[in-house]
Amino acid sequence: MLAEQHKEKFKQDFPGLSKQLDDSPITYLDNAATSLKPRAMVEALQEYYLGVSTNIHRGKHYAIEEVSNRYEQARYKVAELIGCHGNEVVFVRNTTEAINLVAAGLELTPEDNLVVFSDSHHSNMLPWLSQGNTQFVKFGAQGEIDWEHYQNLLQTSPRVVAITYCSNVTGVYIPLEKMVKLAKQAGAIVLVDAAQSVPHRRINVTDLNIDFMAFSAHKMLGPTGIGVLYGRQEYLQQLKVNHLGGGMVDWVELGDYRLRKIPHRFEAGTPHIAGAYGLSAAIDYLNQLGFDNLEQEDKAMGSYMLEQALQRDYLQVINPDPGLDRGAVISLSIAGMENLDDFARVLSDSFGIMCRNGHLCAQPYIDAVGQGQVLRASAYFYTSTADIDKFFSSLDDIAGMLL
Repeated sequence: MLAEQHKEKFKQDFPGLSKQLDDSPITYLDNAATSLKPRAMVEALQEYYLGVSTNIHRGKHYAIEEVSNRYEQARYKVAELIGCHGNEVVFVRNTTEAINLVAAGLELTPEDNLVVFSDSHHSNMLPWLSQGNTQFVKFGAQGEIDWEHYQNLLQTSPRVVAITYCSNVTGVYIPLEKMVKLAKQAGAIVLVDAAQSVPHRRINVTDLNIDFMAFSAHKMLGPTGIGVLYGRQEYLQQLKVNHLGGGMVDWVELGDYRLRKIPHRFEAGTPHIAGAYGLSAAIDYLNQLGFDNLEQEDKAMGSYMLEQALQRDYLQVINPDPGLDRGAVISLSIAGMENLDDFARVLSDSFGIMCRNGHLCAQPYIDAVGQGQVLRASAYFYTSTADIDKFFSSLDDIAGMLL
C-alpha cells in the first residue's frame, strides 16, 4: 500500500480532501460513484475556458487548430492507455451513452440472443433489455458467478455478450481474459463495461480481443460529462449512426449526406472540449502514480475493508469470499434494516463520512442477494486506513444506537 504519509501529501493536490462539515474533516468513501479531482485536472479545464475557447474542426484559424490538436491529443492519450488505435476512440458523455450507442447501433432484432450478467449496473443492462432477447447469467447465494450457467448460455449462439469487469456493488473483478475468450469462441461480439476498472487497472483491449469497451472520466479523476467508447475498427465501421448534425459529416446536399470517417461520425455537435483537456490531465496524473501502484493499492484496500467487515456480526458482506480478486469497494447489509437512509444520514451529518446507500443502480442483483438497501464504501489511492477505521468504528457506534 502507499505509505500513509504519502497520502497526506495528496491533500495538496486534492482540495476536496480538506473540506469540512461543521468544522470537522470529511471522509470521502464514495469513489465508486465519482472520484475527487486533482488541481492539475481543474487547471486543464481552466486553460481551455480562460483561453480562446473556440470550437474544434470548424475552420482554419489558429485558435481552432490549436484547440483541435489538444482535443485529438487527448484521444490518442486514451488510445495509448488502453492499447488501441486513435480512430477507435469515440468521445461520449459517459459510460451509459457509450453502451447505448453500441446497443442501438448494432441494429439487433428481438430474436438476437444477448448474454448479460445479473450484477450489471443498469447502464449495462437496460440498453440490452430494450434491444433483444436478453438472458442473464445467474449468481450463487453469496453473489458468486455461476460458471456452468454462463457456459450454457454461450451455447445459445449469442450475438452479444456484455461483461462487467468489476462490479460496482462488490468490487470483485471477474477473470476477464477467460470470459472474453469463451464468448469469442461462441461467436459473440464482446462489450466490456470498464467504468469501475479503468481507474485502477490498465486494460489492453487489443491483447484481450475486446470488441467494445466503455468507461467514464469522472471515476478516474477527470471531469463529468465526458466518457469513452472504444470500438474495434471493423465494428465501428458497421455501427449505425443515430445522432446526426454538425461535425459528423463530410458533405451535405438537400437529398443526401456523406458521413465522416470513424470516430468523428459518432461525435455530432459541439463536444465537451474542456472535458477532453481534463481527461488528458487525469490520465497524466494516473500514469505518474503508475498503474502497478494503483492496482496494488486497490487490492490492499479491498482486502483491508473486507477484513474489517467480517469481524462484525451485524454486517453482511455482498459476496464475502476472501479468495476473489477484489478491489476497494464493499457493500454491506445490516441485520434487521431494509432501509439504510438513516444510517447513511447519520454517517454523513454526525461523523462526516460520505458513502452511498440504496440499490446502487444494480437493483435486481441487490434484491437477489441482499436484505433491502445496502451501504457501500469505496476507496481510492488517496484513502487511508485511518479513513476505513473511522468508517467501521462509526458504524459500530450507530449500530449500537439503532439496532
